[in-house]
Amino acid sequence: MWTLTPFVTVSYGVKKAFLFLSVLEFAVGILANAFIFLVNFRDVVRRQPLSNCDAVLLSLSLSRLFLHGLLFLDAIQLTYFQQMKDSLNVSYKTIIMLWMITNQAGLWLATCLSLLYCFKIVRFSHPFLLRLASCVSRKISWMLLSTVFITSFCTAFCSWEVFTRPRLTGPPKLLMSNNTERNWRMEKLSFIHSFLFCSLGSIPPFLCFLVSSGVLIVSLWQHLRTMRAQTRSFCDASLEAHITALKSLVSFLCLYMVSLCAALLSVPLLMLWHNKLGVMVCVGIMAACPSGHAAILISSNAKLRRAVSAILLWAQSSLKVRADRKADARTSELC
Repeated sequence: MWTLTPFVTVSYGVKKAFLFLSVLEFAVGILANAFIFLVNFRDVVRRQPLSNCDAVLLSLSLSRLFLHGLLFLDAIQLTYFQQMKDSLNVSYKTIIMLWMITNQAGLWLATCLSLLYCFKIVRFSHPFLLRLASCVSRKISWMLLSTVFITSFCTAFCSWEVFTRPRLTGPPKLLMSNNTERNWRMEKLSFIHSFLFCSLGSIPPFLCFLVSSGVLIVSLWQHLRTMRAQTRSFCDASLEAHITALKSLVSFLCLYMVSLCAALLSVPLLMLWHNKLGVMVCVGIMAACPSGHAAILISSNAKLRRAVSAILLWAQSSLKVRADRKADARTSELC
């Protein structure tokens, strides 16, 4: 017999803690990604040459800003507006669909970044791979335009898949009948099917990301073996480039997998089991992952590190000037 799962509600204290955590994650994510965006966008405004990696980071940070905005709207709706018995309302379905598309766009951009790292650092000897590396380096703008085109196509397809499903209309009193209850459950299962089906678009970029990351790992292992055979120092530029790129890519892979698992788990928690606390935990994990990767990108990018150092020096000098002014004012008062 089809029966609706009892609603698992949360207390006011849990909602307050979840909202505070969401605001904190939103602030950290916005600040980190806005910093990456502004540092690279400043070069665009000044008409300075922008490297391929910086162009991808510019686009990736922009998509992450939109992603954090969607997750914050999701958190607000879960805290104040979202009713677990009405989890198929249009606003919540729209947030889930836009998050899924933005997340796929971020994955495509991260794949472009991994390909750039791979073809920039790894030394290939096969003519086809050399030609492919040169093509990727010269056609980065076309790759970014392709990401926009694929994202637009996914938006249209997922909108058709999610919002053209038949929706139940009728008075609330009929929801207790067995037939309507069964149809309601089938509608939720249909939305879960649409969500999983639209998520299949993440498979091609994810496979490309794994292949390029694997090539970097093999190249690093070969480089270390060559250095051991030649008894060379372990502090050369090539080794540092390998380690920096792998730190960025492996961290993204781990955080993306955690975020994806949380997203896949949040949908049945909301639609089938009505566990609001579980959904809140999943949304918190989904918001923490892109913020953590943005911090790793800042720490591993020389240009962004220099910008952070410049900001810290400016803040330190400003504080010193204010302290000197206060000291001068106290001295003049004593005189």
